Amino acid sequence: MRLLVLGGTEFVGRTVVEDALARGWQVTVFNRGTHEPPSGVTGLRGDRTAPGGLAALDGGEWDIAVDTWTDAPSAVRDAARALAGRVGRYVYVSSRSVYAYPSPVGAGESAPLVDGSPDDGDVDYPNAKRGGELAVAAEFGDRALFARAGLVIGPYENIGRLPWWLNRIARGGDVLAPGPSDLRLQYIDVRDLARWTLDAAERGLDGPYNLVSQPGHTTMRELLEACVAATGSDARLRWVDPEAITAAGVQPWTDLPIWLPPGELYDTMHRADASKAVAAGLVCRPVGETVADTWTWLTGLGGVAPHRKDRPAVGLAPEVEAALLNGAA
Repeated sequence: MRLLVLGGTEFVGRTVVEDALARGWQVTVFNRGTHEPPSGVTGLRGDRTAPGGLAALDGGEWDIAVDTWTDAPSAVRDAARALAGRVGRYVYVSSRSVYAYPSPVGAGESAPLVDGSPDDGDVDYPNAKRGGELAVAAEFGDRALFARAGLVIGPYENIGRLPWWLNRIARGGDVLAPGPSDLRLQYIDVRDLARWTLDAAERGLDGPYNLVSQPGHTTMRELLEACVAATGSDARLRWVDPEAITAAGVQPWTDLPIWLPPGELYDTMHRADASKAVAAGLVCRPVGETVADTWTWLTGLGGVAPHRKDRPAVGLAPEVEAALLNGAA
């Protein structure tokens, strides 16, 4: 198979590239050159947001293209239009954020969507991803596959969610653990995302799929205990009720990554229907494997994970954590 990855040097794109190379596929990576492409690929350079920026793609032909773009949908439109006659199937890595908020418990792919346009410039993330979907659909029709990813974690993560927890727990001592401890989580390991995406594209699947684990694939306790085990630290998890955490002004998801207290946002993020993707072959590895492998990768970088410039830093300030733990004593 001949694969073109638009991006291909960070997190999801890089993992897709590595999975494809392991299959023996011929891989081409197109990016701006900010990061060097992995070894074993053909590297093409260009800025898709600039006039003539797609010129490096002229004349090439591929069986599958994978696009992870998160910004202006017009850039997806231009790439899809340029490749429509030279790519067999176009995979757009979208997001479950395309669903109108709040998304009901058990929402599947037919749930209401946000507005979007393939001609939009800079817009909010949900509208950008929806506009990207519409851009690809307009050019590829039933040759378009939309991987609507949920929370993505694993090696190469450049958002900082799981790396923050690992580094905090590695420091040891009393660690604020946001309750309830049996809070059920829904996410996807980036490697499971990559594997399913390439399998599905090769099989000729089309349309949208919620690409995330089944609800309750793990819990907050299992996740944080896996972090303790992976790091080998002396950390002591001290569970604090969500009411006390939010009353202190702590922001779920950002101050305490991954965690959301029970309620509307939690239902939207962690209680979606993933049965369509599971029926189409999605298999999600155990949380312990995801955590351990992420720790191995992170320690190889000296504990400092890469971070996307367009995303805010995450994590709880030590003094806020200490105050909450003292209050819970």
